[in-house]
Amino acid sequence: MRSALNQFAFALTATITSLMTTQTNAEAKPDTETITLGAGCFWCTEAVMQRVEGVKSAVSGYMGGHVENPTYRQVVTGETGHAEVAEITFDPQAISLDEVLEIFWLMHDPTTLNRQGADVGTQYRSAIYYHNEEQKQIAEKSIAKLAQSGKFADPIVTEVTQATTFYPAEDYHQEYYELNKNAGYCRYVIHPKLKKLGFED
Repeated sequence: MRSALNQFAFALTATITSLMTTQTNAEAKPDTETITLGAGCFWCTEAVMQRVEGVKSAVSGYMGGHVENPTYRQVVTGETGHAEVAEITFDPQAISLDEVLEIFWLMHDPTTLNRQGADVGTQYRSAIYYHNEEQKQIAEKSIAKLAQSGKFADPIVTEVTQATTFYPAEDYHQEYYELNKNAGYCRYVIHPKLKKLGFED
């Protein structure tokens, strides 16, 4: 009888431990993760990232400046210090931050300082705004790996900076490509980029 009770107690303890471990793992692995990326015009960044499997949302906005609640008219002057960015929310179980950054490197030129194509100004700088220390380390390792790959002849100038306040851009900037596919910038800049990356539209 005592042996049976001991076995029952052991099994019960094992079950409780298993449940506690499962709960701890669930708490340690959030359903979503956020990273903020600057890769030139945020219309492009948003359009590309929205098509990546595992990405839940991509919101155009501003980060990295010294003016509160900046408007597009202010940011475009380059005087507020903000970069045009997209705040990317993704499912880390479906896509890793490393994989998100691989797409980030493919979608723009990280060696051109404050410029992407015809878009010129500090607001178009290449930037990774990390939200925790682990993201910072992943970003720095990703840059080192890219530099060692020899893909680019020029040095990588992407800044890696702690995320500050994210200011969503005005409503007319959100879903810009989806709502304006026939606009000149969308036809001649965004669409070719999507096609090059394999995101046929």
